[in-house]
Amino acid sequence: MRTVFLIIWLALLPVGLMYHLVERDSHQRMDQVGDYLAEARRLRGSEEWGPAVAAYEKALELLPAEPLGNRQELRLEMAQAKMNASRLPEAHEELKGLLDELLEQETRDQNLENRIRESMAHSQFFMTWLMRLEGLPRESWEPEIESARQNFHLLAQRAEQTGSTEAALTQKQNLQKAIQLARLDPGELLGLPIPSQ
Repeated sequence: MRTVFLIIWLALLPVGLMYHLVERDSHQRMDQVGDYLAEARRLRGSEEWGPAVAAYEKALELLPAEPLGNRQELRLEMAQAKMNASRLPEAHEELKGLLDELLEQETRDQNLENRIRESMAHSQFFMTWLMRLEGLPRESWEPEIESARQNFHLLAQRAEQTGSTEAALTQKQNLQKAIQLARLDPGELLGLPIPSQ
């Protein structure tokens, strides 16, 4: 009986060694992703947006394609950092693509979708503000603010359905701001400070 156990034990050693050699790179890569992600979140906490975006980009380069939810979560965080790093148009496009990608999935995380929609609605609001300051015609900025309004409205409805009155109130306030921005006279807009996140 001892001989059988000894033979099994000796047979498992090469299998364990092969697993270690094959998976070592994957584990090291995931350690690097964790390091970059921790650095990005630390920088985000201290509002160092440019370096935070760079750390997020490095983490995304190393992160495997599956599971998709991890990549989407990381892309959302990176887009939010880009919005604060004065890279609004880039963040806006990233959020649009991310939402489209999420909506194509058969099963999706409702919480992640809501957070993407909220970030996208804010980016649309700020893009509209900037387009209006630049004096672009209504046809250019109206689709953006209308989409932001619809997203804020949807988020308010979802918050009410889940019983989250505070979140519903916040989204209704965001909805009112979007409506006010669409109705503001260009002269009034020039006298107001540019909103921030």
